Amino acid sequence: MGALAAALLYLRVLAKHIFFEDVQRTEQAARAQLDATALASESGGKQSVTLYFPSSSNQGKLVAEGRSMTMAANDSDRIRQIVLALIAGPTQGGGRPLPPSADVRAVFLTSDGTAYLDLSSSALSGFLPGIESETLAIYSIVNSLAANVPAVKKVRILVQGQEAETLDGHADLTGAFAPDMSWGR
Repeated sequence: MGALAAALLYLRVLAKHIFFEDVQRTEQAARAQLDATALASESGGKQSVTLYFPSSSNQGKLVAEGRSMTMAANDSDRIRQIVLALIAGPTQGGGRPLPPSADVRAVFLTSDGTAYLDLSSSALSGFLPGIESETLAIYSIVNSLAANVPAVKKVRILVQGQEAETLDGHADLTGAFAPDMSWGR
């Protein structure tokens, strides 16, 4: 009887490993491939972009970083590319505005210039405690989008397709954010 229970338990663990973990790994690999494809888009031309990252010296400012990227032809894809580059992190120093585990679920750009950015729930973790680090993360995204996609006038951040009250308990996400270059140095 004990051997039968052990065999059933082993079979259950094995089935979970085969069917569920492989599906999850496959989904993660597909998402990573889509993100890489978006970053390396060939549909547009190569251009200089300016990304804003939180200062690594905790000065409460954003640091501009210039990059050359092959940009997509349409604004929604460009928005996705910019946010994915921010998630990938800086190449010249500076901090990350979003954790590397964050995913861009969807991007919408309305005719009035409001970009809706739907992030995964993993975007809500990994911040230094306090409103300043969360505010820098928000303006890293907003200022980077406005600087590189002229159609973007303001940004709304959603999490898992829903309006979130805060990032990590401090910065209010219930409204739209207009660019504010005073966060730069």
